[in-house]
Amino acid sequence: MASVQILCSCTSTSQVQYHGSSRYRYGYPSERLNERRCSVRVKGGKGMVLPNLEEEKRKLRVLVAGGGIGGLVLALAAKHKGYEVKVFEKDLSAVRGEGRHRGPIQLLSSALAVLEAIDQSVAWQIMEAGCVTANRTNGLADGLSGEWFGLFDLLTPASRKRLPLTLVICRMTLQDILVNAVGSNILRNKSKVVDFIQEPTKVRVILENGEQHDGDILIGADGIWSEVRSKLFGLKEANYSGFTCYSGLTSYVPPYIDTIGYRVFLGMNQYFVASDVGHGKMQWYAFHGEPPLNDSFPEGKKKRLLNLFGNWCNEVIALISETPENMILQRDIYDRDMINTWGIDRVTLLGDAAHPMQPNLGQGGCMAIEDCYQLILELDKIARHDPDESEVISALRRYEKKRIPRVRVLHTASRMASKMLVNYQPYIEFKFWPLSIKHPGIHAAQALFKFTSPQFVTWMMEGHGLW
Repeated sequence: MASVQILCSCTSTSQVQYHGSSRYRYGYPSERLNERRCSVRVKGGKGMVLPNLEEEKRKLRVLVAGGGIGGLVLALAAKHKGYEVKVFEKDLSAVRGEGRHRGPIQLLSSALAVLEAIDQSVAWQIMEAGCVTANRTNGLADGLSGEWFGLFDLLTPASRKRLPLTLVICRMTLQDILVNAVGSNILRNKSKVVDFIQEPTKVRVILENGEQHDGDILIGADGIWSEVRSKLFGLKEANYSGFTCYSGLTSYVPPYIDTIGYRVFLGMNQYFVASDVGHGKMQWYAFHGEPPLNDSFPEGKKKRLLNLFGNWCNEVIALISETPENMILQRDIYDRDMINTWGIDRVTLLGDAAHPMQPNLGQGGCMAIEDCYQLILELDKIARHDPDESEVISALRRYEKKRIPRVRVLHTASRMASKMLVNYQPYIEFKFWPLSIKHPGIHAAQALFKFTSPQFVTWMMEGHGLW
C-alpha cells in the first residue's frame, strides 16, 4: 500500500544586500495574504497529488476598469489568490505615453513592501530597475541660494521596520514589468469600460465596442477622469490646482549625484523639484502658478523656464539648460475633493479614480498600491467559500472604511503642501530701500518642519496598519 506524506512550506525571511544597504525580503504576512502551502506526496504512486478543494467552489470573478499601476497591481494580487480576473484598458500605448508625460514615479518604502508581499519576484524586478534615493540627502532648499531649508529622513524609518528603501522608477518600465507579470490572458487592450449594470448576483460591464462581461465585483481603477466614478456618482469637473507643471528629463550627471537624492527648491508662486532617476539621468519638475491651458510659447518652453527661474541658484538653472527642448513637457495639475464612500453595492474605486491628489508628496501611486493590498485582504475573507451578495458588498465597504481615513490625511496634506511651497518668502523687501532682511518667520518655520517632518514621514511609511 502506498504511504502518504504531507509536505508544507511557507515563505521565510532572509537578509540580502541591496544598493549598499542591509534589507530584508519577505512574502505575504502569514496571517493575512499568505497561507501555508501543502501538497500530498503518495509514495509508490504517480508523482505528486495536489488537493483539488478549490474546484469545489466557484472562483471570485473580479473585473477591473483601467490598466494603470493600480489596476495592474490589483490584478496581479487577485491572480495570485486564484481569482478569475479581467482587466479592461482603453489604450495601453496611451498609458505608456502618459508615463513619459508624467515622468518617473516615486515608490515609498511602504508601497514597495506591499509589492513584495503581493509578488516578491515582481518587486525585485522593480527594485533592480529603480534608483534608490532614500540612502542620500533629501529635502527642501531655498530656490535663490540653494541652501537647505529642511531634510527628510527616508532611511531611518525603513531600516527600523526592515522595509525596502524608497526609490524612483520610470513609469513605462514599471508598467512593462506589471503588464508582463499579469499576462495577456488577463489584460485586454482596446477595451474601454463605458458603463455597467448591477444585478443582485453579479455586475455586468459594457465596453465601448459593445462587448459585455459579467463578474462578482467591478473595480474602477481608471484614473482621475474615471468613467466608473462618473457612473457611480455623476459627472463632476476636476479641480484645477492653480499650477501647471513643466517636466524635463536630461542626460546630465551633476557633481552632487552621490550625496543628494532629490531636492525641492522653494520660491514665491513657483517651486522646482529635482531628482536623480539613475542611468545617468536627472528628472525635474517646475511648478508655476498660472491659468490652465496656457501652452502657447512662441520662444519655446525652455526659454520660458529660464525666464521664470533665471535668478535662481545654479543647480536649477543647470538642469533646465541641460535639457533639450523636445524633452520638456507640460501638464496642468488637477485633483478632486475627497468623497465619503468610493462605491455602491458591487462596485468600488481605487487609486486616482477614488482619490486623485496633487503630486507634491509623491504619494498618488503609493496610495493606489496600498489600496490594492487592503482590497485583496478584505476579498480574501469571503473568497474561501461561495459568498452571497451581502458578503461581497460588505467586503468592499470594509475596504473603503479602512482606507479612506489614511488617504484623506495625505490628500489634505498634498493640498496644504502646494499652498505652503509657493508662499515661501525668505526675505522681506522694502519698496524704498535697496536692502532686504531675512523674514523673521523663517526660523520658526524651519523649527516646526524639523519637529513635524520625522513624525509625518514615519507615519507615511509605517502607519498604514498593514504590517
